[in-house]
Amino acid sequence: MDSTTLGELFQAWDEVREEYRTSRDDGYDRTVLDCAARLADDPGGESAYIWTFGLVVMSPYVTWLPGEGVVDATTAALAATDRALRDRPCDHASHPYESHDGEDDMNLTERLSELADDQVEWHEDRPREEWGCPRNVAGFARIALDVVEPGSVTDVPPRLPAEAQEAIQTLSALLHGYPKPWTDIDDEIASQGWSLSRAEPADRAGHLLVVRAVTWYAVSGMVRTKSVLDDLVEAVEKTLPHFAGASCAHTWHATLPDSGPEAAEVGVILSSPGGRGVYERDRAESGRGAPLEHVVCPVFMAEVAEKTLSLLRARREALFGDRDTSHVDAEYLRADGRLDIEKIVQRLEPRSWNEEYADDLSLWAARRYEEADGRERAVLLVTAYQAAENSYPSPPLPVVRGILKTMRAVAAAPRPQECAHDDEHPKLRYAEFRYGMAHFYAPEEFPPVETDRSPESWTCPRFAGTVAEQCVSSLAGLYEDESEDGGEDGSEGVSP
Repeated sequence: MDSTTLGELFQAWDEVREEYRTSRDDGYDRTVLDCAARLADDPGGESAYIWTFGLVVMSPYVTWLPGEGVVDATTAALAATDRALRDRPCDHASHPYESHDGEDDMNLTERLSELADDQVEWHEDRPREEWGCPRNVAGFARIALDVVEPGSVTDVPPRLPAEAQEAIQTLSALLHGYPKPWTDIDDEIASQGWSLSRAEPADRAGHLLVVRAVTWYAVSGMVRTKSVLDDLVEAVEKTLPHFAGASCAHTWHATLPDSGPEAAEVGVILSSPGGRGVYERDRAESGRGAPLEHVVCPVFMAEVAEKTLSLLRARREALFGDRDTSHVDAEYLRADGRLDIEKIVQRLEPRSWNEEYADDLSLWAARRYEEADGRERAVLLVTAYQAAENSYPSPPLPVVRGILKTMRAVAAAPRPQECAHDDEHPKLRYAEFRYGMAHFYAPEEFPPVETDRSPESWTCPRFAGTVAEQCVSSLAGLYEDESEDGGEDGSEGVSP
């Protein structure tokens, strides 16, 4: 084939390598099948290196979503080439395939262009003769076989499986807070637990480290489905017995990454034989990092599992279990039983340092609202709403349930057609709101301000209904099961 035809082929192969994850294309199947057929026609011939390198370039696609027959045709051609060429005589002490890794695939078509034309200047450090050596071609055939069928050969450089590379990218995006558009966050997190439960013994430590990494995200409040945490808890519970009774002579263990994306990447790398080979090779080359046995030590993994399980259980209860707010009385009630209004309005300021108080304060106010009256009742309604707005990333399920129970009842209560006051309702913006609510509740302690509203505006049923509707709109739908008692709106037994 002339250089133009080869150039078009190389361009097509690079397109498969670069684009196969972004779209399903039957044309990619045809490109791979054509390359495999040409190699199978003459697996020991002079042009075998062209088609072998082509299959190396496109081998990640063959592990992705290939059409029927693509895998079989590819592996058959590669195996035939390996048999035909691996024992050919040569005088080379080593070959380029012995140090080739996945990052080098993007340069293979460039090497092919230079190999196919002796008149083209050679830019590779290794001699042209070593690249074209039949034993080197056989080595590359085994590399492609190992990509398509991980573990099928043993005498090639270790390589991270294609699905592991994709997993690292997906988890990195998710744990950085910018998941890929097609990522189902709940399924992606829960699947790490499922993978741990099914892991082979040698892969178990790596999968546990991935669960450790995604746990931080799962318990942060970003995941609003309890079953996701249940799946992670169950997986770690099933894993712990595998490390029971372990012992080691290590005086130290590895220091694991404390960043979610980095921790997940380490776990994914250690979850496959190829990945562990890459870890050991990179550690040997760089001189950095703990020996593999110090990372996956069963004693160390037992500690990791126990800490992860403890965190999962505690946060699952906080996020989805019953929430006790009796202790909050001491925080927001004065000795005389009245609200500590100054502290409450300070805690309602929309600042990051108030996020830690938001959930307990909003639920406490919503629960206390039912028994309150007069000015305290109006203050508690607004407090429940404003504190919920401060929660980050959103209130947990028991808080949402408690607030909605109160707010839906208030929103459904009858309201007069007209307000009984002449001034506007209070503005729920902080500069005006902070001093206005303090003066409304305790006018004898807090002086009036220019923007004060009348007491009647604060206690107006129409104002209460508006606040309740805004709160319901903000919180409804955050969780699939927000109803505490199974009723349609969770408001059974609540008096407006």
